[in-house]
Amino acid sequence: MGKTNAEQAEGPDVKGFPYIRWTIIALFVGAMVINYLTRSILGVAAPAIMAEQHISSAEYSWITGAFQFGIMFQPVAGYLLDLIGLKIGFTLFVAVWSCITIGHGFANGWLGFAGLRGALGLVEGSAQPAGMKVVAEWFPARERGVAGGIYQIGASFGAVFAPPLVAWAVFHHSWRAAFFVAGGLGLLWVLAWLFWYAPPARHRALSARERTLIVEGQEAALVKQRRRPPLGELLRRRNLWAIAAARFLADPVWGMLSLWMPLYLVQARHFDLTQIALFAWLPFLGADLGCLFGPAVVAFLQRRGVNLIDARRGAFTLGAALMTGMMFVGSVNSPVAAVALLCLGGFAHQTLSVTVITLCSDLFPQDQVATATGVSGTAANLGVLIFTLTLGSLVDQVGYQPFFILLGLLDLAGAALLWTLVRKPA
Repeated sequence: MGKTNAEQAEGPDVKGFPYIRWTIIALFVGAMVINYLTRSILGVAAPAIMAEQHISSAEYSWITGAFQFGIMFQPVAGYLLDLIGLKIGFTLFVAVWSCITIGHGFANGWLGFAGLRGALGLVEGSAQPAGMKVVAEWFPARERGVAGGIYQIGASFGAVFAPPLVAWAVFHHSWRAAFFVAGGLGLLWVLAWLFWYAPPARHRALSARERTLIVEGQEAALVKQRRRPPLGELLRRRNLWAIAAARFLADPVWGMLSLWMPLYLVQARHFDLTQIALFAWLPFLGADLGCLFGPAVVAFLQRRGVNLIDARRGAFTLGAALMTGMMFVGSVNSPVAAVALLCLGGFAHQTLSVTVITLCSDLFPQDQVATATGVSGTAANLGVLIFTLTLGSLVDQVGYQPFFILLGLLDLAGAALLWTLVRKPA
């Protein structure tokens, strides 16, 4: 077989490092860690902030709701990334969200926090579309699930690091210092991204052999390029709305873990800040394991002859079945058992979440994948917005248990939608 023009231009196969695609995803993991660290600091610091700023549960729900409203504009972020590319587009998004994070350290009053959270959501919504675009451009189909799972680990690790960072900040400075540290880390990451990232066609260290592996391992129908994403056509695709509906039902669990769990542990389980630092990160460690378990289930099913789309639906369904354990978080007597069930919830959520997000790279062309991920991300965050506003208005009257029961059941409906509505590519 003769070499392509791109291979001939690159020269011999020995040029460059052998696994550039994995260094790209590793670098992107860093962005996801910082993205979810900046999101999670508020939830962990909420007891201290609410006490100092005299913020009620209802007002806190509007603060968190402002973030969810802002992040619902993910399709705009995804469209911009598809239009201007990842290198410049994502650089701008990360730089802006880092500056807004630093601004949290100067905030006062619930309205000030709500304004900053809304602005943060607008720019941080770029992370998931950017990640799926990296996976679609840099990985053959057989590696996309693993690559997607790896970058999703960054989301969980960001939440893992938030409790000890906030505890350190409170004990040695104030909760404001946690926002300064997280924002500074984001600005440092931008420098690394500018230095190392380029698309596969132009990356200076990519060998011809690795480029061939990437290109030949991708579905021809998904590699076609257009001048700009056909948004109207995309919005008429039933596969998009199936993924969006499943994510709408799934993501309230992540909202509970990252935004409300520390308050739940303080209010219902009477944890102090030291105990929050010791235990509140454990559900996100479970989530990290789920990021790897979901792709492993898909690979297991594929080795047994199940096609890729059905394997992803099967992994989502398994995660939905495991999620039913969340129904018992509020009813068990032992705080240890409650934390264990929250860990199971984190594990189950990322098992199914990484699976359904990766479906975008299986079903949409490369020049549409960030936009498609953004649209489904809007649905996901709409689900979190409705959930958090409802919880904030009712939790003082009915407690947390009805919400845990709801979270244990929603993903079963999401699995039914994926099996019913998603159509495999021709």
